[in-house]
Amino acid sequence: MSIYREKAVRPAQQLPMSEAERKARVELAACYRVFDMLGWTELIFNHITLRVPGPEVRFLINPFGLHYREITASNLVLIDIEGHPLRESRWPVNQAGFVIHSAIHGAIERAHCVMHTHTTTGCAVAGLKDGLSHDNFYGAMLHGLVAYHEFEGITVDPGEKGRLVRDIGDKPAVILRNHGLLAWGPSVPEAFQVLWTLQRACDLQIATSAAGAPNPIRPEVLRQTVRESSIAEKRTCDDVFAAMVRLVEAKDPSYRD
Repeated sequence: MSIYREKAVRPAQQLPMSEAERKARVELAACYRVFDMLGWTELIFNHITLRVPGPEVRFLINPFGLHYREITASNLVLIDIEGHPLRESRWPVNQAGFVIHSAIHGAIERAHCVMHTHTTTGCAVAGLKDGLSHDNFYGAMLHGLVAYHEFEGITVDPGEKGRLVRDIGDKPAVILRNHGLLAWGPSVPEAFQVLWTLQRACDLQIATSAAGAPNPIRPEVLRQTVRESSIAEKRTCDDVFAAMVRLVEAKDPSYRD
């Protein structure tokens, strides 16, 4: 988690900033502030990445050394699939973040946004042998949509990429065993809705376990719940995320800087 390696910067003069990149920077910076508002932070660790539209796989990642509350559109670091910063930055990139996120961005075409957290209840569920329970409202929505990847230590070995991608398959919610939570999606709002649902499922599971045995949900009801869930509805995802950004905007619009 704390290991990083600096890589050479590719020539910046060959890469003018497009309007698509500017928009992506503002949206991703807003997302970091939303995470901070929700308490989904871990000192200077963890990452949210967003691919910049274009033919090459290039994505934005937080500078290693800043808290999520300090992230702005301008200080996000643009890197290529090999982890090379494409513009000068005062800050390095966390190798563990690069390995996990580049693996997913590089292998899953629809994974434009990747989010990873170490929340308390998320890590607690990740440490359970049986993993996530689907016997609560939010867990039921994720029935059949959760992948698991075994813990291999701090993720700095590029050799883990293939195993991670293999374990994820096409499932948008991921539990990194003994580690934390991860979600990916074709946009920031869609990835956020998956992660928020996964986080709430973990919150309720841990709370229920302290109170007693859960009341099982019938398999046919689980399938019905997945069909009826709004997790995959882009309009709902967009509306939810926009509401969260408005809360951030009202508190501190400096993420746009």
